[in-house]
Amino acid sequence: MPYQSPISPGRSWYEDTSGPRPEYPPLDGDRTCDVIVIGGGFTGLSAAAHLAKAGSNVVLIEAHRLGDGASGRNGGQLGTGQRAWVEELEAEYGFTRAKALFDLAEEAKAHLIEFAATNQIDIDYVPGQMSVAHKPRYVDDYKAHAEIMASRFSYPHISFMDAKETAERLGSAHYFGGTRDTGTGHIHPMKLVIGTARVAAQAGAQLFERTPSTAIMSSGGKVRVSTPTGTVSAQKCLLAANAYGGTLEPVSAAHIMPIGSFIGATVPLGSDSTVLPGGEAVDDSRFVVRYFRRSKDGRLLFGGREIYGVNDPKDIHIHIRRQITELYPALKDVEITHGWGGYVAITVPRKPFVREVMPNVVSAGGYSGHGVMLSNFFGKLYAETIAGNRDRLKLIEDLKIPPFPGGRRLRAPLLFLALNWFALRDRI
Repeated sequence: MPYQSPISPGRSWYEDTSGPRPEYPPLDGDRTCDVIVIGGGFTGLSAAAHLAKAGSNVVLIEAHRLGDGASGRNGGQLGTGQRAWVEELEAEYGFTRAKALFDLAEEAKAHLIEFAATNQIDIDYVPGQMSVAHKPRYVDDYKAHAEIMASRFSYPHISFMDAKETAERLGSAHYFGGTRDTGTGHIHPMKLVIGTARVAAQAGAQLFERTPSTAIMSSGGKVRVSTPTGTVSAQKCLLAANAYGGTLEPVSAAHIMPIGSFIGATVPLGSDSTVLPGGEAVDDSRFVVRYFRRSKDGRLLFGGREIYGVNDPKDIHIHIRRQITELYPALKDVEITHGWGGYVAITVPRKPFVREVMPNVVSAGGYSGHGVMLSNFFGKLYAETIAGNRDRLKLIEDLKIPPFPGGRRLRAPLLFLALNWFALRDRI
């Protein structure tokens, strides 16, 4: 029977098309190292690869399989910039800092593509992404955004699309306009997970799967991470569990909230399909965002049913099909071969959370749907801090990220109410 993640519902199309997925052993005793990394997703694996290449003795532990969380199951879209538009960042932080945050994200994009090419990781990169307005009143914002990106932030790759062009490029008249970004694209995320793990292991990082961390202690300049099968002692620790950190560390838990997101994959639509004829990925203006794209073999990969409660839907296919049909009525009977879900992590302001949460322990996460590009780069930036350069990561550490209101007991129900209110607003 094919492997099924114990923490995420449904077997993904990525798992069935990523090629060989090497297994790594569980931890089998105590270890001592320079850096212990908790979490085998994009952030943790990238950090392990860059640390090991720089000569650090690295141990990485993952509670399940590498990539079982959001890193191996997400929408695969890179995006451009931070999660917030540059206009929002400039209003909050001023132009200089907003430009620095944008430039950092652009470097993250270039790094991901270069890292994959240099290390011969075939990530199925396809260029192009469209962001589209689901309400007429948002169209002017998209038009202004394209102009601001070109004139103030020196990014000429975004162009405005009116309703006619949007319909032609989407193969659907459901949206009212938007932007097209030729300076970014989309990837096969599980292939990147597998390839980054290979790079890390070949560089000397010790990778352990099925090894959950049960406690983190920091004292006397040392960090000790306990697991059911051994203890790892280190000089430094990176906590990169993101949405799957649970209550392992209370500061991260207060600032990072997991939300469920679900994706369906159809059968290949054929070369004559009018759905996304240019191959771009798409995200829309809903707060409960819908995101979709064509795979390299022509399938429609459609995500968009975020769940803010603790229960997963009983049948992902039904809910995804309903949303596909809204946009593409001709696909109402299309076969959906895969339906899967997982948890991504958000913060209150939808900006990433990076902080030293106890001495020598840095936590990174809360990418808020923009993590494919940022998380890989943050792993590299963390490795830079171990080498003595904290300046670039500090740009993210200094972002204002308040904790979720309500404390541990009330934050989940309060978030459920708030975000379902936003979902209702999306429909009216």
